[in-house]
Formats: sequence, C-alpha cells, structure tokens
Amino acid sequence: MGDQTTMSRRERLRAETTAEIKEIALKLMAAGGPDAISLRAIARDMGMTAGAIYSYFATRDDLVTTLIADLYTALVDRAEAARDAVPAADPGGRVLAWAQTVREWALANPQGFRLIYGDPVPGYQPPEDTPAKEAEHRACRGLTGLVAAAWTGPDPGSYTWSDFDPGLAADIRATFPDLPPDAVALTLRVWGRMHGLVALEIYGHLRTLTREPAAIYHDEMIALIASLGLTPPADRPPIVAS
Repeated sequence: MGDQTTMSRRERLRAETTAEIKEIALKLMAAGGPDAISLRAIARDMGMTAGAIYSYFATRDDLVTTLIADLYTALVDRAEAARDAVPAADPGGRVLAWAQTVREWALANPQGFRLIYGDPVPGYQPPEDTPAKEAEHRACRGLTGLVAAAWTGPDPGSYTWSDFDPGLAADIRATFPDLPPDAVALTLRVWGRMHGLVALEIYGHLRTLTREPAAIYHDEMIALIASLGLTPPADRPPIVAS
C-alpha cells in the first residue's frame, strides 16, 4: 500500500514537471521564436540541472515531437467533438462547427498553432510514426468527410491519385472508397480557406486591417459552405477571441 502511494505521488510529480516543461517551451517560443526552444534554457528557468531535465526529454527534438503531438491531438479532438455535436443531417452546420472550433482553438493557443502549421523549428526532423502523424491523418479524414457529405462532382475529373501524397491517397481511398481524387483536391481547397484567415489573424496581419476578424471569418465560412452546395446555418454566431 505504501509503495503504491509513493509511486502514485512520483507519477503525479513527474506529470506536473512534464507539463511545466512544455508550458515553458511554448513561452520561450513566443518570446524568441522556435529556435529559442532549448532544454538547457528550460532547465535554467525551472531551477533544474541539465541532467535532471534530460531524464524527462532526452533531446530537444523529443520535446518538440511531444509538443506537436499533444497540441495537434487536442486540436483534432476539439474539432471532431464540435462537428459531431451537429446532426449529420446538417452538413453545412458541421462544416461551420469544425471551422469555428479551429479558429477558437488557435486564438486560445497561438503558439501551438504556429508550432503545428507555421514556424519550423530549425534542425528539427520529425519521426515517421508519431501521435502527431495520426492526428494529421485524423484531420485529413475529418475534412474529407465534410467534403464527402457535399460531393456531387464528376468522376473521373481533372485529378488522378498520383497527384497526391501516396500516404494521403491510400488513407483517403481506404476511408472513402467512393470518392474520386477530385474530392481530395476540393478538401485541400477547403482546408486552405479555413486556415488562411486563421493564419493571418494569428500572425497579426488581419488585426492591422480590421476590427472584425471574427465576422470576416464567419462570412468566409458561410460563403465556403454555400460554394459546396450546402445550406449555411443561420443561427450560429461567430466565435470571438476571449
């Protein structure tokens, strides 16, 4: 009993320290860019020795990989939950729920958004198989599913499966066997419209031009939904920054 209690306490302390390491890494990135993420700098900030922090993450790349995996998974979890809270009979509402949740998450986690989609970490080489890769596949499948609910395009069309990354093509063909490659091209265009304005806002470009970025994003998503031939929901207000 005593050993179990001691082990539980150790696990809890380790989890708390790991969370603090991740938090400080993102703060360093916010202050100095991706190149500022350093295990030694984090150790100094926490009052730890370099040797002690290496017992949590053997290398900086291990830390970056864990950060990206955690952040990407959290983002996709939120987007999927928001989508699934809208009935399948309302595909336009599901598109808007996904899009607004992505923006909401990005505004609450700007450094996380930048780490996933924006700023490359100098010298970082992501492993081939990580939870981040699975989260990326989930995001692709989620967006493709939104497009699939609206797809009425021709088959064959302008694209072939060889126009896309082999891993992406194989994943989409296995999940959506009836979709043609043109639907994947449309999915990428949808992704670009969803993320383009978010990226402009996160990097500070949009707010220099308008005081209503939420309204602009909302209107763009309504236009996107209409372009897919879906009925835009009229009762879902834009999500504003907190």
